[in-house]
Amino acid sequence: MNRRRVVITGLGAVTPIGLTAPASWQAAKDGVCGVAPITQFDASGLKVRLAAEVKDFDPLVCMTRPESKHMERFTQFAMCAAKEALADAAFDPAQADLDRCGVIVSSGIGGIGLTEREHDKGKEKGWDRVSPFYIPMGICNMAAGQVAIASGFRGMCTCPVTACAGGTNAVGDAFHYIRDGYADAMLCGGTEAAITPLAIGGFSSMKALTQNPDPDRASIPFDRERAGFVMGEGAGVLLLEELEHAQARNAKIYAEVVGYGATCDAYHMTAPLPDGSGGAKAMALALADGGTAPEEVGYVNAHGTSTHLNDAGETAAVKSVFGAHAYELAMSSTKSMTGHMLGAAGAVEAIFTALSLHDGFLPATIHYQVPDPECDLDVVPNQGRKADVRYAMSNSLGFGGHNGSLLLKKWEA
Repeated sequence: MNRRRVVITGLGAVTPIGLTAPASWQAAKDGVCGVAPITQFDASGLKVRLAAEVKDFDPLVCMTRPESKHMERFTQFAMCAAKEALADAAFDPAQADLDRCGVIVSSGIGGIGLTEREHDKGKEKGWDRVSPFYIPMGICNMAAGQVAIASGFRGMCTCPVTACAGGTNAVGDAFHYIRDGYADAMLCGGTEAAITPLAIGGFSSMKALTQNPDPDRASIPFDRERAGFVMGEGAGVLLLEELEHAQARNAKIYAEVVGYGATCDAYHMTAPLPDGSGGAKAMALALADGGTAPEEVGYVNAHGTSTHLNDAGETAAVKSVFGAHAYELAMSSTKSMTGHMLGAAGAVEAIFTALSLHDGFLPATIHYQVPDPECDLDVVPNQGRKADVRYAMSNSLGFGGHNGSLLLKKWEA
């Protein structure tokens, strides 16, 4: 079977450290921390009072007021990121075969804030008073659906709901879909807006979130004092295109997608396999899919959640896949800056990985202080650095045992 080449031509992002992809990437290069006290609701009575919120977001920048009223926050994020990606790529849908263009946008939780509000309304005023827009605004796939409506893309439109791996699955599935000939262009990524009382309470009660009140010591991947992740929110959307399709319209190219691996631990609802073998298999599959030797990879954007089990397991996984080369490559976690954006995490991290290759710069794991013998690789501590890397990998490891790895290559014309 003829495998077509797939490239990244457009980027869009709304994150806790920037309202666009360039702003978010510049903040990541500068080591900006997006963690701060929660402002979206009164968290004063909770054990967890920090989150990585998107600041100063105005949906009217990319949609009309009537449109915004019928889109929940997670969908608004995705819409803005998708429109940015299309504009960044100078992609005109009017000039494309829209039956050959599709959308894959993940969300792990969807409109949980809307669910909370409508539940309160139903209990207070009666269930017949629940908004008729509740279901079509709140379901997880609606961000993907609205992006398709706005862009006119009529090919496959779907929504992976694979927790923290969703954004990576979306990009990987879109890559394969184009590579194998089913589409020429795909908008893909993930979105999330789950900084709500119910979501914070649920993650907190299962001991997944850190209770550290210091923003500088809350999201600290690979640090020995890590004690849980920080909830983040936002969206990341990439435009992938078949290479000749992109070249025919003289598109700029950020990076090439060359490999994707997806596996399941089949082990536990929330905990990863302690030896990281499920994640290791996903990484190995991505390398095999891209026909790439482990020694060719220079950077890994880690899942790196700042939980004890994840960071130790992921480090073990990288060692098992890369062998001695694990100590020569760099592996940082940008969640130290953005927090954990759940279904959006893998998409935003794929964007950062592509830009790492494009710009020759590796973002840091900020606020790293106390080394952990279980996490003894080069985590690019505290200060990002220039590096000419040819291949880079982005990992996502989600609740339910979902593992995804993307392999990107520096664009070489």
